[in-house]
Amino acid sequence: MAVPDRELEFSPLSGRVTRDGVTVQVHIYRFAGTDEGWTLEVVDHEDGSTVWEGNFDTDVEAYDSFERCIREDGIRTFTEGAPTRH
Repeated sequence: MAVPDRELEFSPLSGRVTRDGVTVQVHIYRFAGTDEGWTLEVVDHEDGSTVWEGNFDTDVEAYDSFERCIREDGIRTFTEGAPTRH
């Protein structure tokens, strides 16, 4: 017997983020109706995906981790081959 796909709940913190001329899509989600941890995924302009290992207790912690990564490494860390702006 097949198990039906589980529905995902997306955080309101999910969305497009643009910094230094580069836009990425931030997805923060978990299985709907559960207290399971939140998953953080960042998708670049070429649909390349970066998913954090492990889960976060809250969606705010997940978003803070994304922001910390941008502060430390820059948004281009998610976009290999992204055009450079001068």
